[in-house]
Amino acid sequence: ACKKVKSFPPNLHKELFHLLKYIAKRLLQSVLTLFIIITIIFCLLRLMPEEGYLGANYDKMSDIQRETILTEMGLRDPLPVQLMKFYQGLLQGDFGTSWIYRPNVAITEILADKAPISIRMGLMAMGISLVVGIPLGVLMTRFKGNFPDKLGMGFVVLVMAIPQAVYHLFIQTYLTDFFSLPMLFKEPNMMSWILPTVSLSLYNTATFALWMRRYMVDELNKDYVRLARAKGVKNAVIMGAHVFPNAFVPLIQTIPTLILQTAMGSIYVESLYSVPGMGGLLVDVIQRQDNAMVQALVLIYAALGILGLLLGDILMGLCDPRITFAEKGGSR
Repeated sequence: ACKKVKSFPPNLHKELFHLLKYIAKRLLQSVLTLFIIITIIFCLLRLMPEEGYLGANYDKMSDIQRETILTEMGLRDPLPVQLMKFYQGLLQGDFGTSWIYRPNVAITEILADKAPISIRMGLMAMGISLVVGIPLGVLMTRFKGNFPDKLGMGFVVLVMAIPQAVYHLFIQTYLTDFFSLPMLFKEPNMMSWILPTVSLSLYNTATFALWMRRYMVDELNKDYVRLARAKGVKNAVIMGAHVFPNAFVPLIQTIPTLILQTAMGSIYVESLYSVPGMGGLLVDVIQRQDNAMVQALVLIYAALGILGLLLGDILMGLCDPRITFAEKGGSR
């Protein structure tokens, strides 16, 4: 006799179908939103002065030279034609060419030099934030009102109340001497990664600790916790098996966005430690009026923001069984 093969739960196929349908719908919305954003930015940048494409040599050029260069760049074509060419290049992975920041260099080449450093540092910083911030929030909840809670809350208030520039500068000034660490970043020297990475992780660490504590305290006041305690369930079991998973669900929605944002670098931290990453690149190219670079970077940051929101919603739906993708509008 053949062994009976276990079948999947009857609703699994339906839930999977609704999940895939929801992801496809959100992807379509995300692409449409990104298309609208980049189209608006593209059109607005075309209203900017032409100096943004010719740089410091604009005043030294004759009218004929200016017209020749602008025509070669395609800026004398009708706006719809320019937009179509831009999207055709974009589909081929071509973000255009920098004309001022690094003249005649492909934007993808510039990003390939800067992005890896910011991504590595950002991911390490997020790793520290998750490993320290979430357990800190759990510890504060476990000892609510006692010394560990007050100490943790002091750290959270300190990080969130004081301007980030102040404690970043304090860390660089004093911890470099105290721990004999390099003051400025040098990629081959791994010791020079420590202070900028720790500085970059502080705010997210405090954020995770604060919200983890708040969500867990909310869960501790619910009826199912009181019922479990009345039945004699151990506090460690209640905290680990019930309170923590339920409190972590709303927090997980923000994690993808924070990871992507942190991975793109911090303007102040990278400037303070001379990190040649993505952090100050957008501000730099805006100041230099390198419109092609501005256009590409706005597209990248918008895409990452939209992707973070999409991943957050999907993760929240997968982790919370109360959320069903079958209902129109969801149960969020």
